[in-house]
Amino acid sequence: MPHTNCQYLVICRWLIPIALVGLLGGCRGYHMGNQYLFRNDIRSIHVQFVEADSYRWFQGQLLTEALVKEVENATPYVLSEPAVADSFLQVRLIQEQKRIAGRTGFNDPRVIEFDWQVEATWVDRAGVPLMNRQLIRVGDESTFIPEGGQSLGSAQLALVEQMARQIVGQMEAAW
Repeated sequence: MPHTNCQYLVICRWLIPIALVGLLGGCRGYHMGNQYLFRNDIRSIHVQFVEADSYRWFQGQLLTEALVKEVENATPYVLSEPAVADSFLQVRLIQEQKRIAGRTGFNDPRVIEFDWQVEATWVDRAGVPLMNRQLIRVGDESTFIPEGGQSLGSAQLALVEQMARQIVGQMEAAW
């Protein structure tokens, strides 16, 4: 029995609305923007100066600056003074290592890795933790190759920026 164009129109008249309802219904709870990734009961944050158990100068200052930039760029929170802030981000650099991962035939360092461990705590004004105390470790992504023209300063800056992204990433609300 041959199909006519009229039968196809009847099928399409029912199939298209059902498909549209299915597609639109799947996106019902979807939100866009970073304001939905973070807690909505917190409006402002004070990033305290990073304390560093390090012999190298300015490590805490570099990480503090990177954290401030990352909070400004990636979160809906406003940076504020401690007297008016809703929450406080406290970070401590507890371990810093530099090790040689590869050597040349003349025993010169070819690949050098940095490894930092920080402890980050985010609390509200009453001291209640807003995220669990985290031990964040950054390792093999922070390598530099002196033979390739990379410098110690550029590798440290990449490590600090990566560490700041990981700390702020820990501040996201649970799904």
